[in-house]
Order: sequence, then structure tokens, then C-alpha cells
Amino acid sequence: MNRTILLVEDDDNDVFLFKRALKRLGIMAPVHVASDGQQAIDYLEGIGNFSHGENFPFPHLVLLDLKLPRVKGLDVLKRIRTGQGAQPIIVILSASKNTSDVSSAYELGANAYLAKPPDFESFVTMVSSIASFWLTYNQVRFPEHLNRNKP
Repeated sequence: MNRTILLVEDDDNDVFLFKRALKRLGIMAPVHVASDGQQAIDYLEGIGNFSHGENFPFPHLVLLDLKLPRVKGLDVLKRIRTGQGAQPIIVILSASKNTSDVSSAYELGANAYLAKPPDFESFVTMVSSIASFWLTYNQVRFPEHLNRNKP
């Protein structure tokens, strides 16, 4: 089954840490990065530079930051959840612990909300938990929707 991850993150350091944590854990899931909210929408809708489904498969898991350029994370979440297309698992991964951000994310349909840990070892532990739960043990409701190439 497709276990592609779309990491929506504008901070290059956080992208580096995430990929480094996956490598340390031996997790081989393909990771695509969108550095702003509009790129994330384009990727998920398969438009523009992301129209080649084979090169940019529909993600099983979206890790979405909230504070993004162009289109904010909550607006990306709302667009995905109100759209007619496939519905990936969406985990908010943000530095914000603001209760209104957390509440808004869940109200808009986030599957989980995780605060970015302060150090790399804690970050690795969090990535391990994400991979175990969302990529290994969680059962997908409609797995055929994760293949953009099929009608």
C-alpha cells in the first residue's frame, strides 16, 4: 500500500530534522515537501507542477504546519476537508500549543494535533510514534483513494 508522506513545512530546519529522524529510524516511506500552503493544495489536487501522479503520488499521510506562507495551514486543512476528492490522514505538526489553534484544527477535521518537541531526541520519538500509528497500524477506510492514477 502507498505510504507516501506529504510534509507541509516552510522551515528548512524542520524538514531536515524530519527526514533525519526517518532515516535514523529506518523508515523508508517516500516524503514529498510543500514549502507553503498553496504548494500543498496544488500537490493534493494534482495540478501545476504536481500533475504527474507517478512522480507525485497522493499521500497517505499529510503532516501540516499551521504557520505557512501564501495559504495558512488551517485554510489548507479546510480546503481538503470540504473538497470532493480523496481524504488523506492529516496530522497537524506545529510549534503552536495555542488552544484555539488546537480546537480549530480538530473542528476542521484534523486527525491529530502534535506540538513540535524542543529537542531532536524527542522529535525522533514523536516521528517514531507517528510512523508506528499512522503508517503501520492504522487501517485506511478507502485505500483505493490513495492511488491518484486509478479512476
